[in-house]
Amino acid sequence: MTAPLVGVLALQGDVREHVLALTACGARVRTVRRPEELDGLAGIVLPGGESTTIDKLARIFGVRDPLVAALRGGLPAYGSCAGMILLADTVLDGTPDQQTFGGLDITVRRNAFGRQVESFETDVDLEGVDGGPAHAVFIRAPWVERVGPGVEVWGAVTPPGTTTSRIVAVRQGVVMATSFHPEVTGDLRIHRRFLDLVEGS
Repeated sequence: MTAPLVGVLALQGDVREHVLALTACGARVRTVRRPEELDGLAGIVLPGGESTTIDKLARIFGVRDPLVAALRGGLPAYGSCAGMILLADTVLDGTPDQQTFGGLDITVRRNAFGRQVESFETDVDLEGVDGGPAHAVFIRAPWVERVGPGVEVWGAVTPPGTTTSRIVAVRQGVVMATSFHPEVTGDLRIHRRFLDLVEGS
């Protein structure tokens, strides 16, 4: 059986780390910058980075509209950190001209956990992910403030110095997202979960 061909949007951000994680899970991987590179993909990963920059570059490279159409057509997708913002239908604290690709009926707050100096690491229990908590790295991360009726919440965390739990992992159909960066920890379970989603779609 041929391994699925998964794209990684390669306009900006931690592209290399996602490519390595997906390859380690047995997927075939293609970096995506142009519309024609979406052809034949079984799924796509939107990496962490700067969501406003990725949005602008997607428009410059002409890949935004074809990607939006592919997501609406049912292309499985996984977004980490900035990727979660780009998959959200609604963004709070974004720039006035910021657009998203959509795909998740959620509202996210950009940079919700604070600026770069307030980045932190913690363990997160993830529903449906075996093997114990995942060690999660949050870097200028968003959190989810609203989920629609079709959205499954499978991870939440209480930020340091607070008592309020915040949603950090969601799924809606064949689209999933995390506020944190599993691609930098060497823990492949979330990428494997995404590939299971791809292969089952």
